[in-house]
Amino acid sequence: MTYAMKPLSCDPNRIRGMSERMIVSHYENNYGGAVKRLNLIEEQLAGLDFAKAPGFLINGLKREQLLATNSMILHEVFFAGLGDESEPAPSLNEALSRDFGSYDRWRNEFVAMGKALGGGSGWVLLTWSPRDGKLVNQWAADHCHTLAGGVPILALDMYEHSYHIDYGAKAASYVDIFMAAINWPAVQRTYEGMQR
Repeated sequence: MTYAMKPLSCDPNRIRGMSERMIVSHYENNYGGAVKRLNLIEEQLAGLDFAKAPGFLINGLKREQLLATNSMILHEVFFAGLGDESEPAPSLNEALSRDFGSYDRWRNEFVAMGKALGGGSGWVLLTWSPRDGKLVNQWAADHCHTLAGGVPILALDMYEHSYHIDYGAKAASYVDIFMAAINWPAVQRTYEGMQR
């Protein structure tokens, strides 16, 4: 299977507080790079004789395949979550209140997690856990640390590439801008898809 970049789901000129340059660079270089890397890894795996290949080669390629796949998927969730300022629909707001105590408590935890990752790298994910039947905030140190069986419905990319063009070392400011630019209707659609 050959993977292709999904079209950018947000208008990079309309994200208040984020420059078009930063969004397009992130989309083309980081998301696009993950898609290209995954295709190259898939080619390598397709040509590999697993019966004869050394274990270190198989393990290395499969690890890189997982990293590239998750990077691709998490970037798709990240870009889908960007848009005009909006509020969660009542059903999602109720779910956040049910699972976190209140929307504000969810938001405070999500923001604090993002700011705690500032200067480092990783992801903050609002994830649907089918096992537990609830939403959870999840910290991911890299592209491999995601909740088994969970489906991210909102992703905050805290790798430096996602904010340094506009914010330099001011990761906390980027987190605040991201929170104001959440495309809640897109998050709602993903959440509703998990409820079926």
